[in-house]
Formats: sequence, C-alpha cells, structure tokens
Amino acid sequence: MGVRGLHGFVASSCPHVCTVVNFKELAERHRSQHPGGTPTIVVDAMCCLRYWYTPESWVCGGQWREYYSSLREFVRTFTAVGIKLIFFFDGMVEQSKRGEWVKRRLKNNREIAKIFHYIKSRREQPGRNMFFTPSGLAIFTRFALKALGQETLCSLQEADYEVASYGFQNNCLGILGEDTDYLIYDTCPYFSISELSLDSLDTVMLCREKLCQSLGLHLADLPLLACLLGNDVIPEGMFESFRYKCLTSYASVRESCDRKGNVILAVADHISKVLRLHQGEKKLEEMLPLGPNKALFYKGVASYLLPGQKSPWFIQKPEDVVTLDKQVLSMSSDPESKQEFPMCMDSESKQKLPVGTDPEFNLEAPMCTNTEVKQEDPVNVGPEAKHQVTVVLDPEILKVARAQHVQAESYLVYSVMSSGEVECSNSLEDATDQALPSQAFVYRPVRQRVYSLLLGGGGGGSSTGPAVKEWFVYSGNPLRQPDLVRPLQMNIPGGTPSLRQLWLSQEPGIQAQRLDTLLACFDLSSSREELQAVERPFQALCCLLVYLFVQVDTLCLEDLHAFIAQALCLQGKPTMELADLQLDHIDPRAVQLATLLVRGLTTLVLVNGACGSPWEMADFMPWHLFDGKLFHQKYLQSEKGYTAEVLVEQNRSHVTRFHTLKSVVCKACGKESRPIVSRRHWRPHHAGSRQYEPDQWRRY
Repeated sequence: MGVRGLHGFVASSCPHVCTVVNFKELAERHRSQHPGGTPTIVVDAMCCLRYWYTPESWVCGGQWREYYSSLREFVRTFTAVGIKLIFFFDGMVEQSKRGEWVKRRLKNNREIAKIFHYIKSRREQPGRNMFFTPSGLAIFTRFALKALGQETLCSLQEADYEVASYGFQNNCLGILGEDTDYLIYDTCPYFSISELSLDSLDTVMLCREKLCQSLGLHLADLPLLACLLGNDVIPEGMFESFRYKCLTSYASVRESCDRKGNVILAVADHISKVLRLHQGEKKLEEMLPLGPNKALFYKGVASYLLPGQKSPWFIQKPEDVVTLDKQVLSMSSDPESKQEFPMCMDSESKQKLPVGTDPEFNLEAPMCTNTEVKQEDPVNVGPEAKHQVTVVLDPEILKVARAQHVQAESYLVYSVMSSGEVECSNSLEDATDQALPSQAFVYRPVRQRVYSLLLGGGGGGSSTGPAVKEWFVYSGNPLRQPDLVRPLQMNIPGGTPSLRQLWLSQEPGIQAQRLDTLLACFDLSSSREELQAVERPFQALCCLLVYLFVQVDTLCLEDLHAFIAQALCLQGKPTMELADLQLDHIDPRAVQLATLLVRGLTTLVLVNGACGSPWEMADFMPWHLFDGKLFHQKYLQSEKGYTAEVLVEQNRSHVTRFHTLKSVVCKACGKESRPIVSRRHWRPHHAGSRQYEPDQWRRY
C-alpha cells in the first residue's frame, strides 16, 4: 500500500521523521488551542483490521465475540480521553487501481495455499507470521463499530483520499492508519496504527515536513516523487529506467542506505535540482519520459490534490482546459475552479470532478445505459461518477442507495446500481479440495436474483437488467477480466415489488412483502411458513443452512449438527470461555465450511439491504451466531458421532431447540428433493470425491 519503498526508507534512513507522541496530550493541546472543539481522529479502518484482530485463533472462521470486545476496548480507550473517532472504509475500487487490487488478490491466493498446506501437514494453525484476516472482517467491522455508536462511513472512491480530505477540511487532530500515501497528502498529521500502544495511547507520528527537509523538497513536490517511485496508480516498473538514470548521476550516494533508499534520494535530488529549474515553464511531459503514460501520470499526481489545492507542477492556462467527449477536466482541485462536465444520461444533469486531471486526456469518461432519467430530477451522485454505469430508472432510489452506502448501512447494493461492478476479496478456501465449491459460486444464484431486483427496472416486469461485472476471487480465476454475470429472474407470488415499495413504503403488509422477496432471492419461498416459525436470531441461520445444503450436496448430517450446535452453545457463553477453548487439532474441511457459512452471512447483508431490511441486521452478525473455534470443536465432535445432548453440552433447552432447528432445515431441504444423510450412510461417490468445476457453476 502507498508509495513503493518509502516506509522502509523512513524507518532506516530518516528515523527523525518518526516522533513518539501521546494522544491524550495531543488532545489536551488541541482543546486549549480550539476551545469548544472536539479532538477528532480520522481512522483508515482498512489499515487497522490486522491491528484490531487480536484473538489468537484466526484460521477457524473468526473469533467474533472476542473481536467485538477488542473493538469495544479500542473505542472506549479513546472516548475516555475525549477523542472522537470517525471510521472510513473502502467502498469502491477505482479503475486505475484495479491492477494493483488484482495483484494483491493473486498474492493472497499463494499465501492461502501455504496456510492450507501447513494445516494438512501439521494439523494446527500456523503462527502469526502467516496470519490472514478472517473472511468478511471488513464488512462486519463496519456494523460492529456502528453498534458501538461510532460514526462509520464508506467511501465513494479510494478511502485514503476521503480520509485525507476529511482530516484536511475539518481541522482534525490527525489520521490513524498505515499507508505511506498519508505522508504524501498535504493534510493533518499522520499517526501509525502499528505503533499504537492502547495502554498508554503512545504512537508514532510521521512528519511530512521533516521528510521534505531530508529530501530537499517542498510539500507540493511529494505527489511527483510518489508517482516517480511508483504507487497504487503508477506501476513500479513504469519509471524504473528513469530512476536508474537518476541514481547513476547522483553524486551523494549514502553508504548507510540500501539501493532503494539511494534511489529515493536520487529521484528527490533530480526533482529539486533539475526539474524545479523549469517548474511552471515546461510541462511535465517535456521534462520526464512519460510517453504513452502521460495521462496516467497526470492522474496519479492529481490524485493527491485535496479540495482547494493546486499543484505547481501543472501549467494552468485558460487554453489548457479543453473539452473531450462531453467531458471538461480541470487540473486543480480548487472547488471554485472546478469545471463541470455533462453526464451522458441527461444533458441537464451535471457533476463535478473531485481531483485535478490533465485536460488533454479523456480519463475514463462515464458510460451510460440509461436515457430515461427525468431532466427535472437529476441524480445527485458524487465524485465516483466518472466511471459509473447508471442503470437505475428511479433517481430517488439511487439517492437512497447512495446514502445507505455512505453511512455503511448496506453492502454492494450501491455498487451494483451505480457502476454494475462488484468485487469480493480472498476467502480461506482450499484450492485443492474439489469436494467443496468456492463461496463465489455457491452464492452466485442469490446475487443474480438480487441483481434482477436492483436492475430489473421495476416490479412485475420480465426484464432482469444488464449483466454485472463480478471480480470474485476463486481457485482458477486469473482475474484478467471480470465474470459477466446475468441477473436471474425471481419467482415471487404476486410478482416482484418495486424498490420504491420495498425501500420507501410504509403500507401495512409491506414487511411481509420484504420477507417474501428475501426468501425468493434464496429460492426458498416454499419454506416460508417453517422458517417464519423459527425464533430470532436463528431464522436467518436456518435460511442460510437450507440454501447451503441444497446447493452443496457434499454436505452431510454431521455438518448440520455442528452448525446448529455451535450456534446454540454460543448463546450466553462468556467471551473469555470462548477465548480459552482449546482444540484437539485443526481440520482443513472445517476451515472451509466455516468460510462458507461466514460468506453466507455477508450475502445475507447484501440481500437484506436490497429487500428493504425485513430482518434486523443484528440477527446475522457473526458475534450472535458464529464462533470459529466453537464450530471447529462441534465439527470434530460430530465427526466422532457424538449425540445431540453432548454436542449442546447437556443443556436441556438447547436439546429441544437443536431438534426443532434440525427438523426445519431437513424438512425444507426435503421439499427441494435434498435429503440430508449421515456421512456413514453415503455411497462411495459421496465420500468427498465430487468435483466442482467453475464452468458447471456458471450455468446461471
């Protein structure tokens, strides 16, 4: 993340850039300087997930009760010293950063393969040096923080830009994260999450002014340096030969620095002693070997300009602003100087670009598939509009979806509606286990019905809408391009209600319609009566289990027993007891089953939001329904043939509920001609040998 090599350079060659500070003291100083103001820290939550996840166990699907307690303690510590926290999460992957996103996902695949190899050979969890965040951690962290009363926001573009902008515009105490891009933005102070001691509230502040002094640069030079070194927008190899030339002509090579450190010093020296001689007189392409990468380079530099900021490296003259394909681009991020460009969906609807871009290039001009938006009611969408595909006919609905996205109250809904493109990162799945399909395929039919609901153009019609681009990670997917996934028509008695009805209506009976729509997304309308009779929070769990067992016929009765028993035993169990739970060994199949269930819970978040929230989100938050180690324990016990009484720890009320929930799931699966049988009664071809090829799951 961030600028290539900069973190190591600062740590080894410029240690004075890092200063130990105390948040309590900083907050007191801030209050004295700004009477009546509340010291506020903007938190880049995606950078902090690894820091927040403190439970020892991580491979079994997540210790969600422990994790929730860890978050609560984090919030409580800052609240106790009067510091307000505002959390930002990534909400979109920008097109210019898709390549870097793919690169990281493929790297993660290799790491996951090593984890499963370790588990199979050692029958235990690898050490923390191989740590991989549990599936769904980012999604559920949003809802955990909201449940803890924290202001939680989801970005409409790359989160680091919105974090830096918020800190800059709101006079914040600082930014808490772990991304060297925050050394490049000219914004409020940047603090390291990895160096934070929660007990003392000490951490390290990385000072961009001291970095500039060390490099002989001005603050406004840092975006140029970042792009020449390589970052998430500019591939590292793009200017490799240029950096080599800088290094060979650099006269002050430090023996104390490694090669990467001297490269940074050499590039900074070239900027200050060569390029600056022509600053404001020559364009960047006249001074640098930009070649065909000119547009991308300008975009990379401009991506660091916050609202109101300009770059001295851009020559700005009136004639430099030109129009291309109905798009006018400005090279500054000054709100007063921003030019407007008409959206193709409506000649009267206009949007403003958030960052400066090179005027000579049409950078990702917006596509358009909707020509029916009324001119008198334009869609007020924001900075992400430059690569949107607007397919929704109702502007008010899109506004609602956008607001829910920004407030971190939904998952993927706005991405589907605004750009028709979604992604899902890596899951702990064993690429060599052909008996269990990837979660990407298991839940794809559900997503397809959601796409039909969101993009079908209203209720009652036969149209299912355009294909959605899915960037989902699964074994064998090289991620060279997205999967084009067609919506799947839903079968709802009385027809599919419109989004306006589902999201905005207050009419009597609408809640029942919302539930009907949710069950139709899982193709479980025939089991409505049985599922509705189940008590909270097990309703959602039973829905998920029925769907899972119908879709995956290599699941057996022992698996069902383990899923139900762990959910029942979790209720009322103290967090410390869960933390102290010890396992005989780790089973790779149980690891993947846990992933399937947790990814099912994230799918429920998507479906529930799309259907107008017939169920309360709390009903399928994992800290209420799932614990990784507890499930693993029940799985190992169930495999040994333990009775229901033993599985639920001799709790009489749990025994009754166990048989009730089991009956509901088995009866619902029976309606779908899917009997759930014991592994001991399987025919030989069921013994974990069935293979799932990606193509057979693409039949939808």
